[in-house]
Amino acid sequence: MPLQTDILARAANEARGLAIDAVHACSSGHLGLPLGCAEMGAVLFGHALSINPAQPRWLNRDRFVLSAGHGSMFLYAWLHMSGFDLPIEQVAKFRSLHSMTPGHPEFRETPGVEATTGPLGQGVGNAVGMAVAGQMAAARFNTPEHAIFDHHVVCLAGDGCMQEGVAMEAVEFAGHQKLDNLILIYDSNLVTLDAMAEKTQSENTAARFKAIGWDAQFVDGHDMAAFLKAFNRAKRAKSGRPQFIMARTVIAKGIPEVEGTQKGHGEGGAKFADSARAGLGLPPDKHFYVSDEVRAYFQGHKRRLARAAKRWEKAFKAWRAANPEKAALLDSAPSKPSAAHLLSKIPLFAPDAKLGGTRAAGRDVLQPIAAELPLLIGGSADLYGSTLNYIAADRDFDPSNRSGRNIRFGIREHGMAAIANGIAYDGLFRPSVSTFLVFADYARGAMRLAALSRLPVLYIFTHDSIGVGEDGPTHQPVETLSALRLIPHLDVIRPADPEETAAAFAAALERTDGPTLIALSRQGVPALNDIPAHLRRAGVLKGAYVAVQETAPLQAILLSTGSELSIAIAAAATLGPGTRVVSVPSFEIFDRQDAEYREAILPSACRRRVAVEAGVTGLWRKYVGLDGAVVGLARFGLSAPSPVVYKELGITAEAVVAAVRSLAG
Repeated sequence: MPLQTDILARAANEARGLAIDAVHACSSGHLGLPLGCAEMGAVLFGHALSINPAQPRWLNRDRFVLSAGHGSMFLYAWLHMSGFDLPIEQVAKFRSLHSMTPGHPEFRETPGVEATTGPLGQGVGNAVGMAVAGQMAAARFNTPEHAIFDHHVVCLAGDGCMQEGVAMEAVEFAGHQKLDNLILIYDSNLVTLDAMAEKTQSENTAARFKAIGWDAQFVDGHDMAAFLKAFNRAKRAKSGRPQFIMARTVIAKGIPEVEGTQKGHGEGGAKFADSARAGLGLPPDKHFYVSDEVRAYFQGHKRRLARAAKRWEKAFKAWRAANPEKAALLDSAPSKPSAAHLLSKIPLFAPDAKLGGTRAAGRDVLQPIAAELPLLIGGSADLYGSTLNYIAADRDFDPSNRSGRNIRFGIREHGMAAIANGIAYDGLFRPSVSTFLVFADYARGAMRLAALSRLPVLYIFTHDSIGVGEDGPTHQPVETLSALRLIPHLDVIRPADPEETAAAFAAALERTDGPTLIALSRQGVPALNDIPAHLRRAGVLKGAYVAVQETAPLQAILLSTGSELSIAIAAAATLGPGTRVVSVPSFEIFDRQDAEYREAILPSACRRRVAVEAGVTGLWRKYVGLDGAVVGLARFGLSAPSPVVYKELGITAEAVVAAVRSLAG
């Protein structure tokens, strides 16, 4: 069907009107991108994207990600006009409490929103992750007779996204991986929030993208025919490279008083709403206006899209009939494996196993789990040799092997985490990624968004404490565990030995309503063979359990986690039979248990409590109370062999014993 430029030009102006009305109504928001990109939105949602508004999560839809999430009214306007379940009443409630149109797009809140975007550059990383998932899906499920996955991922980004490091990490990865199902549209309006872009950037962006393995085009973003030509060229490209479209636009186009300047970025133009609406040809007495003609066009386009999706469904049914094993695997994608089932696949560790750290136990646990969960994929930020999370039965994901389950991200922790989010948003594959725990600080922005969006990403982060030893304080994450424990919806599990490690993986993969981080040690830890293996495994699934039961009236409770649990056990042997030791591998899981279980583990009558962990101490106070004590750190680490560091910093059984004896009772 030829591009209907007349009606789509009218739709572009009416989309501008929706943005102006919404921002004016709530006196906040960003007008620049919704107005500047209106023509491109009309082409994408009114002609070029392969989507089905009646089925927002249709498997083979083109994924559209608005990385410049502050321009959310762009997306809301086009989702409404193109027939997604987003009523005009909800558009009119922009930025209102409990509306379907929050200030930035949020996953699961609005049909058609593929990712939670707002922090700039994250959406670029998410789009790269979706492109990875698309390539993996095509390799796993397509057959010579049926190409059921051939969609594209389309991302709209702005100058702010281009300046953020996370986006650049992701696009470098995409270029190297030759993700030719990815189209990145750069809204190049020469403006940032504070000033004209020339104040902060001077690069040749198109040349940069070409240099890292992308094809690049330059186009006038207001010329719909030219933009469609560039977009179609990008979709049909056979170069084997991701596609970059640099679109020159005028920010806040349609409000002459601010267009083309930094004043047009935010809500500054909203005060000119009446004159702007008049200049756009919109009726003065009808706000949130979409003409009957534009509605009729999009209703017809929605029917065309539905027919195309129905043709795909017919091919999909034929594929299912011809490929029952592949169909069963695809159907398993949203499944929730039980921790008990996963644990049944992980053999018990030999009592005399010499693994040299819970990271080594993690390596051995991962292999049977990966065999049980064929859609589980893994990645590492150039540290497979240290984090030991390589799926040994499979190969690398790369341009020659799109079905590989091991992704080499390079030294790009933030990009890795954002790409993992994109894979999780896509929903077919279960992503796990790894680096050293201290480098969670490099990935934190994307990890926070995974928690906010309830994405089931698994982080396998090793080198979890001062036990890193000689690498010194730069690599010793003394504050990192506590900082991560403060992120809502992120489960942090720090196992103490191989059997706890097995349960940590099972608990993490059973969970599908948020991300989980497993913190593993580099240094060796003793196998806690005096504690039955079934008790260690079951205890982790509860977040905390009694590792050493007192054999006399309860006098004191010691709490610990990870490699310091053995220190607490040694202290209890000195303190005597009235001492209980509680292993607390996960604060978050323990806090979700019912009051009866929590009271059984930490009876309120015993207020003589000491916790020990090789990190900052504040969060342990909720378990030891004001009457208790914490043996921990209020400083950074130091460089020396691990045993020396522990002794020098006072993380010892002797220090725990002294702390208990100093308490009243």
